[in-house]
Amino acid sequence: MIVVWDMETGEPFGAPLRGHTSRVNSVAISPDGTRIVSGSDDRTIRVWDADTGKPLGAPLQGHTSRVSSIAISSDGSRIVSGSNDTTIRVWDADTGKPLGAPLQGHTDRVRSVAISPDGTRIVSGSDDRTICVWDADTGKPLGAPLQGHTGPVWSVAISPDGTRIISGSSDKTTRVWDADTVTVALHDTH
Repeated sequence: MIVVWDMETGEPFGAPLRGHTSRVNSVAISPDGTRIVSGSDDRTIRVWDADTGKPLGAPLQGHTSRVSSIAISSDGSRIVSGSNDTTIRVWDADTGKPLGAPLQGHTDRVRSVAISPDGTRIVSGSDDRTICVWDADTGKPLGAPLQGHTGPVWSVAISPDGTRIISGSSDKTTRVWDADTVTVALHDTH
């Protein structure tokens, strides 16, 4: 179940969104605020109308294990999902159809995904302790996986100007990477 909250009152906004058959691991809202996207242990992604709470189309299916992370491109045209099946999938946000083949390169579950503000790069973090950077159009990796964490990478983000990749790990560190040169830009923080 997903609950939408009113930011001004702190009260639930409408009824909970129901449809997943297992735990919901990640949610995102489209930049225009019209759609909510959720990923679940039931291996599906669901798209909801943010005003009515009704599902928009059928669940997006293709992952073979739980969906752990969801991101939406800044123009709202693409949904990116990361899964315990070690893949990242890119979906057309309007049709729900997959865009190309799954992105493969991680050797363990994908914990987090992010899309650059200009929509050209996808970043993923995994239990394999690496961060991968992908070309959003071709699905090809951009360079070798970023290494430096000694534990699973639980979270990734991209700065609003697209110049930095930030990763957080169970090794108790946060790393900041230069998105253009893909090297560590700043020292680890604890």
